[in-house]
Amino acid sequence: MMNGYSRQARIFVRAAVVVGALMMLVFGVWMRIDPAGFAVFARFPNHVHFLHDAGVFQIGIGLMMLSALVWHDVLSIVLVGFLVTNTLHAVNHAADLDLGGSPDDWWQLGLVSLLALAGLVVHRRQLSRRSRAHA
Repeated sequence: MMNGYSRQARIFVRAAVVVGALMMLVFGVWMRIDPAGFAVFARFPNHVHFLHDAGVFQIGIGLMMLSALVWHDVLSIVLVGFLVTNTLHAVNHAADLDLGGSPDDWWQLGLVSLLALAGLVVHRRQLSRRSRAHA
């Protein structure tokens, strides 16, 4: 992934990714589990559903950043990030039905998550098949 980088550059880039990812995860989880507390901290209006959604999108970004340190396959990283983020978004819509929105949002988002999961499974199987063929 970082072929040709000096040791110091690799360490620095990885540290930057980890710090950024942790920031995204901490604030994302905070927005998701305590939107009122985060709203006070950030001086935002306490719009619970908006903060829930913003939180899961930040969680997804943080997870994609960390997964990029482990996987070198961009498509896998994107599919996993989308799958997690979109699934948590669907959970938000199911949990926040009393706050508005369409009652169909959660299951429609869930169907798209299933499509992303299927795409990820097919993609990873193809990568595995290809690597076995080259071994």
